Amino acid sequence: MTFEALKPQVSTILQQDQLSVEHRLEELCTLLRAEVDYYDWVGFYFKNGDKDELKLSSYAGEPTDHTIIPFGKGICGQVAVSNQNFVVPDVKAQDNYIACSITVKAEIVVPLFVDGKNIGQIDIDSNTADPFTEADERFLEWVNEQVSGILS
Repeated sequence: MTFEALKPQVSTILQQDQLSVEHRLEELCTLLRAEVDYYDWVGFYFKNGDKDELKLSSYAGEPTDHTIIPFGKGICGQVAVSNQNFVVPDVKAQDNYIACSITVKAEIVVPLFVDGKNIGQIDIDSNTADPFTEADERFLEWVNEQVSGILS
């Protein structure tokens, strides 16, 4: 399914006001994982209160031990500091990478902003080498813009 075709489904999930934010985000993660062949793990991390760390929220995929990630550590922790997208075509080539699974070959992390402040991120792991393109970045930026609307 194309990213454009996914957009209405993303919007429908996020507009379900009767569901908690966590439940909507979990449904969103499940949708993305099911519909994009190379999205093998999809999750949201958010700043953990006043601490300089991220806490795992909703996700779809194998459970992970990495529920808390300090700022600066791994790809997610680096995005929390840089406020920039981080596309990793080959996780083995990254010095500051936290391995969640031996099957993961690539990762993309896109920060999520509310009122201009980086409050979290969407994190996607792929078991496919170098699958992410600029189209993934633009789509995930759009997803995060939609998500910020239910958080503010």
